[in-house]
Amino acid sequence: MPVTEFEVRERYRYQNGFGNHFETEAVEGALPIGHNSPQRPPLGLYAEKLSGTAFTAPRHANLQTWLYRKMPSCAHPAYCPSVVTAVMGDDDDDDNDEDDAADNDDDERREKKKKRKARGKGKTTGTMHYIPNQVRWDPFDHDEARHLDFISGLRRVAGAGDASLKQGMAIFVYAAGRSMDRHSAFYSADGDLLVVPQEGVLDIRSELGCLLVRPMEVCVLPRGVRYRVSIVDGVAVRGYALELWQGHFALPDLGPIGSNGLANARDFQTPVASFEEEDGGGGGDDSSSSSSSTTGHPSSSSSSYLITVKFNNRLFETRQPNSPFDVIAWQGNYHPYKYDLGRFNTLGTVSFDHPDPSIYTVLTASPCPSPGTSVVDFVIFPPRWLVAEDTFRPPWYHRNTMSEFMGLIRGAYDAKQAGKGGFAPGGASLHNVMSAHGPDADSAEAAREAPRLEPAKVGTGSCAFMFESSFMMGLSEWGLRTCKKVQSGYAEETWGTLREHWRMPEGKTVVSHLLPLAEDEAEGGRIIGEGGQRVKGEFA
Repeated sequence: MPVTEFEVRERYRYQNGFGNHFETEAVEGALPIGHNSPQRPPLGLYAEKLSGTAFTAPRHANLQTWLYRKMPSCAHPAYCPSVVTAVMGDDDDDDNDEDDAADNDDDERREKKKKRKARGKGKTTGTMHYIPNQVRWDPFDHDEARHLDFISGLRRVAGAGDASLKQGMAIFVYAAGRSMDRHSAFYSADGDLLVVPQEGVLDIRSELGCLLVRPMEVCVLPRGVRYRVSIVDGVAVRGYALELWQGHFALPDLGPIGSNGLANARDFQTPVASFEEEDGGGGGDDSSSSSSSTTGHPSSSSSSYLITVKFNNRLFETRQPNSPFDVIAWQGNYHPYKYDLGRFNTLGTVSFDHPDPSIYTVLTASPCPSPGTSVVDFVIFPPRWLVAEDTFRPPWYHRNTMSEFMGLIRGAYDAKQAGKGGFAPGGASLHNVMSAHGPDADSAEAAREAPRLEPAKVGTGSCAFMFESSFMMGLSEWGLRTCKKVQSGYAEETWGTLREHWRMPEGKTVVSHLLPLAEDEAEGGRIIGEGGQRVKGEFA
């Protein structure tokens, strides 16, 4: 059966389908009939609209959801810059060079933070480094992340564009050893977050319901949706994430493939409505829990909820007396969802040659002006049969106008060897725009010298993925240096031992690229060579 066998059993109910207009209620009668915003919504609830696109977006692309909740989301005091000091991967613009020198000077660091807060700035990512080199990372650490939760454990590795203009995207890795506080929630105003777990299980409570996301599953948390991430059974988590600032994810067009194949719409799962019973937080008039402290940050109490927002790559926070997870019912098509990668219907050639990797696309985001060009494609390389005859079966050598960021969820990738200095689960690679890449020397020789090409299944127990983007990607300071995971000899170790097989065939001559001059042909074949000099010969 084409599904993943998970070690942790599912615990939630879902609605199936991609792009559907769903309706769901946790308490019978909570959804109004025929109305979106009646004068008095059922059960004393508030109606709140969540828009994922402009009101006037074409109907087929219009994303919106109506929420019916105990309290509207605006019932909170003003946001203040977050006190979180390590998030999203970089020092902020002001601290890039100074923080290293001040590591042991707590007073100086505190003073710098105060100055930053006084300017009204939250934590931000710093300068991106744009380099043409092929880059590969060893598996990112999670041993030192025991004290971090999902949000504080996010580290920006690469990306491009501008979140404030809703252009581009950012790529993260995450590692965490604890759950987010029960009285907390997070949302991003910058974009949709695609999460790819590699180790450990994520138990996500969102405003619209709960998702259990395990390795070999992915989920999308839309822009603006509030959520809280818990770990399961105390097991640390690690994985990858991509925040899409431009547009939203969709299923790729199938073209001549037909009506089914790749990621089928029926296999995507969306939460059913579920709300959180508060343990003392309740009313909207609790001034003690919603007031601000003398430091300018929302005060904490056992019954208030910390709301953190990522806004143009900066973090801000506020506190509110009621739980943000108070949606009793909702209806619409803008919502979180998840997908089991084991259900992907892999296609490939049954004759010869190696098709483009676009045939492995799970999700695409393509509001680019050039037809067929995506902001980013999410592509996987799952277990599959290779049957092509007289064909170099690994991915060919390539220079691409697109950027290719790859990660490995489990197993080994068929075009790269594992082991020390290799491509290992939890690691990554980036082959930027026009950076040449392809199979390593050992993989290439094995494929070239295979005595007989029989049908072969590759990738058993493995799954690699790729974020392929039309943007030229920059590397964060954390991704390039701070993480200390970049393999310094990647290119030399991977391709430095490639053998040259070229030999001039016996009896063959080189065909000239120069045109003979008619007047010189008549005089014995004198033609113009490079640099304008006249040379002898029938052809150059």
